[in-house]
Amino acid sequence: MFDELLDGDATLLASLVRNGEVSARELTQAAFDRLAQREPQVQAFCTLVPERALAQASAIDSRRLKGEPLGALAGVPLAVKDLICTAGVKTTSGSAAYADFIPDEDDITVERLLAADAVLLGKTTAPEFGYSGVGHNPLFPSPRNPWDLSKTPGGSSAGSGAALAARLCPVALGSDGGGSVRIPAAHCGVYGLKASMGRVPLWPGCRDERYPGVSSWESLEHIGPMTRSVRDAALMMSVMAGPDMRDRHSIPCSDVDWLQALDKPLRGLRIAFSVDFGYVAVDAEVRDVVTAAARRFARELGAELEEVNPAIEDEVAAFSALVALESDLSGMRDLRTQLGSRMSPHLAAMLQHNWQAETFTDALVARKKLSNQLWRFMQGYDLLLTPTLATPPFPLGMQGPEIIDGRMVRSDHWLSFCFPFNFTGQPAASVPAGFTASGLPIGMQIVGRHLDDGLVLAASAAFERIQPWNHLYPAVTGVVHE
Repeated sequence: MFDELLDGDATLLASLVRNGEVSARELTQAAFDRLAQREPQVQAFCTLVPERALAQASAIDSRRLKGEPLGALAGVPLAVKDLICTAGVKTTSGSAAYADFIPDEDDITVERLLAADAVLLGKTTAPEFGYSGVGHNPLFPSPRNPWDLSKTPGGSSAGSGAALAARLCPVALGSDGGGSVRIPAAHCGVYGLKASMGRVPLWPGCRDERYPGVSSWESLEHIGPMTRSVRDAALMMSVMAGPDMRDRHSIPCSDVDWLQALDKPLRGLRIAFSVDFGYVAVDAEVRDVVTAAARRFARELGAELEEVNPAIEDEVAAFSALVALESDLSGMRDLRTQLGSRMSPHLAAMLQHNWQAETFTDALVARKKLSNQLWRFMQGYDLLLTPTLATPPFPLGMQGPEIIDGRMVRSDHWLSFCFPFNFTGQPAASVPAGFTASGLPIGMQIVGRHLDDGLVLAASAAFERIQPWNHLYPAVTGVVHE
């Protein structure tokens, strides 16, 4: 019974624990029993903390028996990406430089989720410092996509996406500097939300100057929920969102009621749809699945759908330059000297590049230009729909396909729909839109205007009602029914 409960939503599980219908310890033990069966195939986790988790769960049960109130995530098993700090639990950031690093403080998001009585199962594998859209790294085996174990689950929140799809946990934390919540959400057939910049505070990640590599991506990075249902993401946001003095970019959230937003009326929306931004090479199956999903969504919602392009250009070079600009190049070059061949080749190449001041200032101007183009474009629309990614999941070991729809492209071209909204800080989510003929997940991206997080959540929930996904199980789960 407890094993089957793990397939349910976090919202339901927390309610059962608060009501005493199931104990937090029983749920936690069931999660580790399931991990013992499935994790060797999926390789989603790099660190597990069973003794700590069971002790935490027992403490939650003890408080309930005393009549003390429990938090919004009472007893819910939680996975946390290995780039996100956890006090007393190893946080390697996928780098040999931090192979034995144990933080002395939790990230703000972890602090808040644990205070809401979520139970930390462990840390999920990520590429080195998150500088990749896939999951391979120098320390741990690459996470595998539960829908096809020969394929990537995406990244950089690779293990979090794989863990959710394999139903090893109901909720997970990811981080997103250029799509890294939305990418694995799309490839793994789950839900991922990047809220507006500043909604979810970050510390110490991106901010703490003591840790080269960890202290990168400050104006691009977001931490976001990854879940199997939209309601669970809203529940996590209700706990994580809100300002904190440790993050000077964090903003108030009193304009959003995360859970009530799910039921916001949506009829009459003006929705823009772009299947390729006018320049992206898109796999034919992705194009067909996302187009069908967008049209069905608008039709059943009673919304106006206009197939247009926002007339933006490919600014991936500016994105790469901004990542370098916000990296501690001096500190990371010292790490590269220490690590030698133990550093990921693509990261070492970025550090070897002879960056010029003009490259960085040109990138800052390009970001301003793109942000201005998109806010002007969004004046005419409430939402923008796109594919989340240009391709379905591809084989492990690649940074990305170099041929898409018959075109030769860069190995990062498949990520073209994601990073623009890290430039702008707009809210963006990935919802499961359907599958390829071979059964691989495809995601659709829902983008809102600046700070219109509530509408993105509402639209995500509406799409989930129109085209549900949580009844679909990958083969690795052993469930044969749909």
